Amino acid sequence: MSSQVTTGSHRSDFADALRKGVLLGLAVLMLVVPPIRRGTEAPAEQSSGSDAPRVADSAGDRQAVPAKRRPPTTQVVANFGKTWASPDARYVANWALRSGDNEDKAVVIVDKRDAKVFVFSPQGKLISASPALLGSAVGDHTVPGIGDRPLSQVLPEERTTPAGRFVAEPGRNANGEDIIWVDYDAAVSLHRVRPNVKTERRLQRLASATPADNRISFGCINLPVAFYEKVLSPTVHQQGAIVYVLPEVQSVQAMFGSHDVPHAALTAQR
Repeated sequence: MSSQVTTGSHRSDFADALRKGVLLGLAVLMLVVPPIRRGTEAPAEQSSGSDAPRVADSAGDRQAVPAKRRPPTTQVVANFGKTWASPDARYVANWALRSGDNEDKAVVIVDKRDAKVFVFSPQGKLISASPALLGSAVGDHTVPGIGDRPLSQVLPEERTTPAGRFVAEPGRNANGEDIIWVDYDAAVSLHRVRPNVKTERRLQRLASATPADNRISFGCINLPVAFYEKVLSPTVHQQGAIVYVLPEVQSVQAMFGSHDVPHAALTAQR
């Protein structure tokens, strides 16, 4: 009996020592070897993106685009070549390029008073210019919620082309036609001219020598088919673009919060 008790006692002592040794070894191991992580990098900090400009695709989904401004000392001016342009068009084009407000994208100037559109490369070279048809009503703003109304409910005095700075957004309209959104919420876009209503004479208005008869649309900017397909659309898709729709009621300085650029920059490419 005593020998069995002694043997059992020895076994119990041995088991206790073994357990203590294993626990001690694990404790030492945890001090020496760092804990294992899932993945090789720490998770990136997430940003709400609430202050970042956004771009809509054809379905209206929008993705944050980080602002990218060129240092204002970069010597980039708008080269109009021999193409005539109003002082306001020259001023805004030069300011956008010199200040870096165009975020290294192409620059599209819509001069409502002259019913003309200019497309510049990010380097300031005029790619091409074209007459355009614009909203029939004079004004720089849109009525809130107008983009959700059918055209039949848009009053004549509400058919304005909004002025301001817009990020060009390739997309499609309700008929599946590719367009370039200017003001997505107001349903204002740059698109091919649609001569569907013969009495409106839209093609003849585009071809006229003066801008007096170019105010005919509900607010969208109508362009010749060739200009849209060969100049505007490829430029926006390949380089992105900032659209500057010049005001016709208030000044360009008030509209864009712009500042004067050196006089030489404004006149160098006249």
